[in-house]
Amino acid sequence: MSPRRPPGPATPGDDAADRDRARLRLIERDILARAPEHQLLPTLDRIRAVTELLGSPQRDFAAIHVTGTNGKTSTVRMIESLLRHLGLTTGRFTSPHLHDIRERIGIRGAPIEVGAFLAAYDEILPAVAMVDEGAAVHGRPRVTYFELLVALAYAAFADAPVDVAVIEVGMGGSWDATNVVDGQVCVITPIGLDHQNYLGDTLTDIATEKAGILKAGARSVSGVQDIEVVEVLLDRAEQVGHRLVFEGHEFGVLTRQDAVGGQVVTLRGLGGDYSDVFLPLHGAHQGHNAAVAVAAVELFLAGDAEGPQEPGGPARLDPDVVRAAFAAVTSPGRLEAVRRSPTVFVDAAHNPSGARALAAALADSFAFTRTVGLLGILADKDARGIMEALEPVLDLVVVSASSSPRSMPVRRMAGLASEVFGADRVRAVELLPDAIEVAAALADEAGPGSAVVATGSITTAAEVRLLLGAHQDVGDAGAASSGQVFE
Repeated sequence: MSPRRPPGPATPGDDAADRDRARLRLIERDILARAPEHQLLPTLDRIRAVTELLGSPQRDFAAIHVTGTNGKTSTVRMIESLLRHLGLTTGRFTSPHLHDIRERIGIRGAPIEVGAFLAAYDEILPAVAMVDEGAAVHGRPRVTYFELLVALAYAAFADAPVDVAVIEVGMGGSWDATNVVDGQVCVITPIGLDHQNYLGDTLTDIATEKAGILKAGARSVSGVQDIEVVEVLLDRAEQVGHRLVFEGHEFGVLTRQDAVGGQVVTLRGLGGDYSDVFLPLHGAHQGHNAAVAVAAVELFLAGDAEGPQEPGGPARLDPDVVRAAFAAVTSPGRLEAVRRSPTVFVDAAHNPSGARALAAALADSFAFTRTVGLLGILADKDARGIMEALEPVLDLVVVSASSSPRSMPVRRMAGLASEVFGADRVRAVELLPDAIEVAAALADEAGPGSAVVATGSITTAAEVRLLLGAHQDVGDAGAASSGQVFE
């Protein structure tokens, strides 16, 4: 390998890029000073006011709107890849980000460019300031962190312009800031218990909130759901007068086989079957996400619904395009290998249902001689439920904490882990960089074929990713995701 050339002299273009990046960091700091995104304020008044002042940019493009508890980001990325490979200009909005705020807003499959982010920010800032001023007069909260980013994304998509944007709900549905968009197709990934302090304590409560994205004139696609969730979704679909299709009934995964670097699936869509589809992601849950993505795109391309219960027939997609689109899918932070020898995976599982999916993927797809868990969980999460889901697949556990102010104290987590795993299987390490080294050493003790799985929160996955140098894969990173995030 030839040595790298030393950097040449700075150019005016380099100076401009540096100034833009410096300004981006200042803007992010200002945005972070707003109400955090994990605190849901149940109103759409502020985001509606901002978008109306901007001329409602969310009406300038078609949209596929995605809610659920787990699998939203992966499903959004699959849908976007399918649409882009079918020749459409795409936008993608996801949350939270792992390292760079620009990850949230994708255009043509890549994080929004710094210049485009700054231009969209400058475009929306006067409207945001007007709404903030009006709120202050009446003693009400100003525009939140998440609301500002939603407005920025919608403005950027309209300016690009994109043909269609695939938009992930932040939390819930009815009161989520993304819900000022009217999706032509609405997608519901599996719903479980999470964010109970904002969404309710039962599956029925949570499903009712998430069903708020289902609107008249749209079509809806759902992953596999518990029966109480199905009842809520069907009631909502009947209220708004459209058909809702479910995985396992109208479409689904026909076959699935583990493969090097992922899996090969045969999918039954609404418009036909798609065989020998390589998906470079691990776990049966990702196969189910792929089935939902195909059904959503088939319905999106079908055209306008012809009646409340008889929508136009779903499109049959080109199988070669489907294969190419899925082969190109990435989902950073989702059972992602970020180091070899020993293998280190990061996974953003942060609730019991996500941990169960991770455990199933580890059991089904790998046969490690020793699997060491590196757990960093937030204090407001069901840590016991996460640990109990992972206990059967982890031989040893290292507990630590990310930099998030919401992190569970290490001593408290160690006590809980000792109850679940047994004290002899638990190590407690205060600092995450040290915890990575301890976990890797424990894996190395077992010889070749061992692994470390860093999980428990999005911030833990992000910071391990950053510390091991994998952050360049998703954008130019400075720091891992902050305590602001929805998780």
